[in-house]
Amino acid sequence: MKILTIAEQKENQLSNISFEAIGAGRSLGGEVVTAFVAGDAAAAGKLVAKGVKVFAFAHEALKFFNDEAYARILKSLIDREKPDIVIGSATFYGKALISRLAALSGSAMASDCTALTLDGGTVTALRPIYGGNVLTKIQNNRPGPFFLSLRPKAFAEATDTPGGTVVNEAVDASLLNTRAKVTSRVSQSGGKVSLTEADIVVAGGRGIRGPENFKLIEDLAESLGAAVGASRAIVDAGWTPYLFQVGQTGKTVNPKLYIAVGISGAVQHLVGMRSSKTIVAVNRDKDAPIFSIASYGIVGDLFEVVPALVKKFKELRG
Repeated sequence: MKILTIAEQKENQLSNISFEAIGAGRSLGGEVVTAFVAGDAAAAGKLVAKGVKVFAFAHEALKFFNDEAYARILKSLIDREKPDIVIGSATFYGKALISRLAALSGSAMASDCTALTLDGGTVTALRPIYGGNVLTKIQNNRPGPFFLSLRPKAFAEATDTPGGTVVNEAVDASLLNTRAKVTSRVSQSGGKVSLTEADIVVAGGRGIRGPENFKLIEDLAESLGAAVGASRAIVDAGWTPYLFQVGQTGKTVNPKLYIAVGISGAVQHLVGMRSSKTIVAVNRDKDAPIFSIASYGIVGDLFEVVPALVKKFKELRG
């Protein structure tokens, strides 16, 4: 079985999901190769350290993500290499790219996968639906490769392995003639740690009472080296930007530790974070729904609890 993973990068910085995809592919056995598309091939060396063969497509016109151009280039590689499995990411970029590739190939796709298994030569993808209340098993019953997008942080990163190589591929200029042209990229101001890739997330909800108190969430996140998150309620209220929103209409996160501060636990929020490894809830309402899924709960006033936690974590970090 040949498995092609697709590396994800932003401004030539590889996302962790690139290494998680290699690890997921390697867990299935067979030959794992990787595709890398970017403005230049400098970051491809980090992929080589994982012991894979990297097909690197570098061109100035590919500096900014363009799903149409990227899909055309990757489709040509897929037609040539004929992989059985194609693995990408269930991120903002990955969702656009993998679905387009599956459509171009006329092949089956499973999105937002949290586990992959191999049984008798058949790959089965596990995918949560209905807010994580149901887990579906999906298999490919169509010809062509099986396209999979992985939920970030659901798979272990591949370990360093010798033997990796880079194959610098020529870019067919005709594939760059797309309907949309990306001329620049403006990053919305956010936290220091990527929300979807963070190992620790601290999220605030309506319990913080006002936008002036969101700094409590930021201080707690900073004391832990964590990413900042928020519930839809305070985003809709204008207390914090949308880029921090976790939930059904925001980002899905899967950190090792999720701290929910002043969040009641509406199902729309739980959809985006309930797969976190450990959940700690801070809420003064002992009957808040968030406690039903929390690993640990602190019933108390967040304006007393959070500063105490910040002080303790800073002491521990020296």
